[in-house]
This record gives sequence, structure tokens and C-alpha cells, in this order.
Amino acid sequence: MNKTLLLATLAGIALMPATHAGAVEGGAVVKTYGDIAEAAYADSLAAARNLSAAVDALAAKPTDETLAAARQAWIAARRPYQQTEVYRFGNAIVDDWEGKVNAWPLDEGLIDYVDAGYGADNPENPFYTANVIANPKLSVGGREIDATEITPELLAGELQEAGEIEANVATGYHAVEFLLWGQDLNGTGKGAGTRPATDFDTANCTGGNCERRVAYLKAATELLISDLTEMADAWKEGGGARAELAGKGEAGGLATILTGMGSLSYGELAGERIKLGLMLHDPEEEHDCFSDNTHMSHLDDVNGIRNVWFGAYEGFGGGSAKGAALKDLVAEKDQALADEVTAKLDATLAAFEAMRARAETVEAYDQMIGEGNEEGNAVVQAAVDALVDQTRSIERVVATLGLDQIAFEGSDSLDNPNAVFQ
Repeated sequence: MNKTLLLATLAGIALMPATHAGAVEGGAVVKTYGDIAEAAYADSLAAARNLSAAVDALAAKPTDETLAAARQAWIAARRPYQQTEVYRFGNAIVDDWEGKVNAWPLDEGLIDYVDAGYGADNPENPFYTANVIANPKLSVGGREIDATEITPELLAGELQEAGEIEANVATGYHAVEFLLWGQDLNGTGKGAGTRPATDFDTANCTGGNCERRVAYLKAATELLISDLTEMADAWKEGGGARAELAGKGEAGGLATILTGMGSLSYGELAGERIKLGLMLHDPEEEHDCFSDNTHMSHLDDVNGIRNVWFGAYEGFGGGSAKGAALKDLVAEKDQALADEVTAKLDATLAAFEAMRARAETVEAYDQMIGEGNEEGNAVVQAAVDALVDQTRSIERVVATLGLDQIAFEGSDSLDNPNAVFQ
């Protein structure tokens, strides 16, 4: 990932505790931020457990119906998780962990069979077509790997980022997504992956190695639950993430909140996840590229930013949190700025809702970014523009709260477009 930093070195008056009646305390805003994380990660864990149950049902009786149910469970699991991504930037404990559950894009030939058009090798990745599911013993790049038994330990310890190559994604949501949908071979044409249910049917197997494919799917899902349990526990009272946040103090906690909002808005979502793929017109740069669920993942990143600003999370399956809001803290210092940020967040939400509506009624996200699709490209560009615009107002919040030396994540696609094509 591009780590160019958009430096927002902004100085202002020292952050002073509020003293008048009804004032919002900065520390209370930071606590709400932690409470929202706790609720959202707990929801993510619960949804992953539902996904695991659907995977077990698919394994027990592989039919079109059980495969469709597992896919729907995966889509449902993405919703609360994507709303936690605003916690990545500024929280080292989250950013260091995130690659285990949401790394992308992936070289799917590491995991399973692929179409001939994928190619037989890649000079930059000796594991490009290792196909763990077909090969109990691997000898790649001078390494011998015993994959006789496909376990969570094998996936996490031997295969994830094998050879220190980021594209070797063996774990997390996108590994599970690939197994459930298979490759999307449509380019920027209509359609998602079309893996048949019989790829999991040991009695009537297609694709070969159905028993091992089921084992991989179960191991990846089990590992996802384990990893989410780790992060859900970290955000409980007394957990490591809460302790790390508390150790920063009030100003440090507010800086963390704004770092997450600005970095996800700008470099990560507007830049790396959207603008880059739009510039290249490349469906391989689509986040949920096997399932064509990208529009929803992007929308929930936007929802996650809003949760933090408004101090409220309406969860999935019962989880929720509400408390002192960053919006109200800013309003006490500059009501016009608070209104400005709210208006821009609303404009961004509208742009992403328009993208969602188009994805559900006209064409999928990978079609929208296709070369020559002026109308689709414009919908996606409007989303980028809204994110960049809201980031400028988030920078002003940093100054208004007297916080300085905050670094927002950047992206060549926004900061140095010519570098993308070099």
C-alpha cells in the first residue's frame, strides 16, 4: 500500500477542558469512540459466527441453496466489519492486525484452481499458482511446506504473505470470498464469480479436491472468528486497544479519532480503493472483486466515519452504542465548522448511496470503473470528490481543537497521479 503521507501540520490553541454547563468533554468523546469500536467488533464477531454456521451447512449439504446462504452470510458479515475500518489509522494495534482479516488484492492461484487466463507463473511471486488445495506438499522458492492437513495454523503461519509477498493472502474475508464465489472472469462486463456448489461436494466433486476445499473454507472461517475475537476483546473495558487509547490522554485520543477519519477518507478510500482503480479502469482493483459487493463495502466505510463524528453506532443483530459526539465538541468551539463537516459527510453519504443505487439497478462497481463508461465513471468520481472535500474540513477540525502534527494517509492516485502509470 502506498504510504505517502498528506501532512496536516496544524497548530492552534491548547485544548482546554470545557467548564460551562452541558459542555461536551473531550474525554467523553474518546470514551464514546471506544464504545463504538467495542460494539462494532462484537457485531463483526457475531456475524462471522453466523458465516461459520452457513459454511458448515454448505459442507454438510452442498446445494445451490446452501451456497447462496453462505454467500449471503458473507455479505452480511462485511457490513459491521467495514464500519470498523475508521479505527485502523491512528490505532497501531488495529493497523498491525488488519492484514490478517482484510488484506487485498490477493493472488488467488495460491489457494485454488484458476482459469488458464490467469497465467502459469509470476516472476514476482513464486507462490502465484501454488494451489494449496490441490497440493498437500509444496515446494516453492526453496521452501518445503507440508499442507497435508489444512488448518488455521497452516494458513496463518505458513501461507499468509508467504515469501513476504503481500499478494499471498491466505486468510481473512477475501480468501473466504474467493472460495465461495470463485474467480470473476467477466472483467468489466456483467457478472460476479460463479463457483458451483459441487466444488464442495465430495460425492459429486467438480474442480477436484473437494474435501480439501471444504477443509480450507472451514479453516479460514475458523481463523476469521479467532482473529475477530482477539480484536473484540481488545476493545472491551480493560482490553489492549482501550489501554493504548487511554495512554494517549485526551488530546492524543482526539488526534487518533481524526487521524482515522482523515486517513480513511483521503488516502485509503478515496485514493487506494477507488481513484486508483478508476484511473486504471482495472476490475482487479475492486475491493470485493469476486462477489461484486464493493459498493456496499465502500458505503460502510463511509458509515463508519459518520459513526465516529455523530457518536453513535446502530449495529447489526442488536449491537449499538451512543455517547458524547465529536460533532458536539467541535460545535462548542465553532458551530459553523461543525455544520460544515456534517453537511460534507451528508454529501458524501449521498454520493455513495447513488453508487449503491446504480450497483443495485444498473451495473456493478467493476462495470462503473470500466474504460469508456462515462456515466459510471462520473458516479465513482463524484464519490472520490466528496471524500476529498470532507477531508479538507476534517483538517480544519484538527486546527480548531488545537491538535498538531497529524498525518493523514495519502495516495499517489491523488497526490502524484503520473506516478501511477510509471
